[in-house]
Amino acid sequence: MQQTDFVADFDSASAMLRATATGLKREEFSTLGVESPLDYVAGMINKLPDALKEQVYIWSGADEAVDPEKLDEVDEQAIARAFTAEYPARMYPHAMIGSSNGAGVHLATALDAPWLPQTFFIPVRRDGVHPDEGLDDLEWSRQHAPRLLDANPDLQLHHMHDPNQDRLMVQRMTYFRVKRRSLGEAYERFLLDHLEPGGTIVLVETEVRWPVIRVSDRHVFQPGATGGIEPEEYLHGSERVRDYLERYDSHRRSWDYGEPNDEAPEAEWGFEPALRDDVMAFAERNGFQVERLRFVEPEDLSPAVADLYRWWYEQRGLKPIRLLAESFILMEPTWALRTGSAPYWTKFSTEPSAQKLEAYLDESGPWEELMIMLFPHGTEGAGLADIERWRQVMHKAGAGRFLGVTEDAFPRDFAGLKNYYESLVAVGERFPLPDHPLSLDAVRDFLAERRERLDDESSPVLTEVTPAAAVGGAA
Repeated sequence: MQQTDFVADFDSASAMLRATATGLKREEFSTLGVESPLDYVAGMINKLPDALKEQVYIWSGADEAVDPEKLDEVDEQAIARAFTAEYPARMYPHAMIGSSNGAGVHLATALDAPWLPQTFFIPVRRDGVHPDEGLDDLEWSRQHAPRLLDANPDLQLHHMHDPNQDRLMVQRMTYFRVKRRSLGEAYERFLLDHLEPGGTIVLVETEVRWPVIRVSDRHVFQPGATGGIEPEEYLHGSERVRDYLERYDSHRRSWDYGEPNDEAPEAEWGFEPALRDDVMAFAERNGFQVERLRFVEPEDLSPAVADLYRWWYEQRGLKPIRLLAESFILMEPTWALRTGSAPYWTKFSTEPSAQKLEAYLDESGPWEELMIMLFPHGTEGAGLADIERWRQVMHKAGAGRFLGVTEDAFPRDFAGLKNYYESLVAVGERFPLPDHPLSLDAVRDFLAERRERLDDESSPVLTEVTPAAAVGGAA
């Protein structure tokens, strides 16, 4: 196997890495940056009955899963080298490292800064575990996780089991998300070769945490995930969980995970602080600056970046007339700029994301148009916002449209994984691409002024944490 075969293509970290690279190259992020046979048959799949479409979802995901017996072959440094190879081999004034974040993709594009993920997802083939029996998944992992961890002592495993949003996928795979605890040789080499002398490393730190069952020092099991419902509902049930399980004809009416014995950074989005210590030591040795971009929930960065882009267009003498609401890994950094759209990233097509977008529309003032992408989860999970709910959000904006959404197929809309890009390109208006990136000073000042003006403690903040060493030493 190639090392990249161990990493899921259709995941936040890998897709956002590709999206950032295309943004820096000013290239197009079509079909999520990868070629897939489904690109050619997505429209036909949309016409299948729901039960058959769900089977396509299950088996297309299972096709990415790796043999658990081969987990000891994972080489996280080889994977890191593949990540860094996505970027143009030139010098950069800044580099971003840390949490996956769709708004962060657009921030990196504006700064002309490569982003290196702390977390990545290894989908592992696993059959015979019912999606509503998470503790069985945990027991299965006790046998196979040591293969991965023993071979990669720098990684910690966040084994995630979400029977709500990932109900289809967890029937044929288990979710091994891993977090890097230090930079490692590949990331260090990339920074030494491509970060300008005295340049700045920006740590993207999403501080969201989740209750977990700790298996070992570097292995935690996470019941559920951020999305449509809260941790308490995964652990102790709710009316909407009951309705969801009944709708899927489950033998359960709530899930049984026992009681968590610890708390940890959320598996997909949370930042592991151990990396910060290593980055600061590396920066001091080599004469780099370090700044921390901190916020609690993944979507806390979205309003700030949308406001930043609106301000940036105004500084360039352009009138931003559209708000582009992206969804999970459906995004387009280059075409957001070409259409003069202020990007607002929604984490998922769920009710909490719809509410946050509504709140932003209330506070951000009028937009000529709201364009909405919707990631198709493939299942009607508890907390999913349906098409009618998203129409309500659009109505609040006054005028709007869906981009690439086949409304009567959502949330089982395979074609949406392709049509998001084509629909944005078809918007028509073309704005000039910026001649120069934003400076980090401008972004820092903008975020500070915005935080003070809104008097909002959840507003992201960018702060310096250590001065560069006067003379860089060896890495």
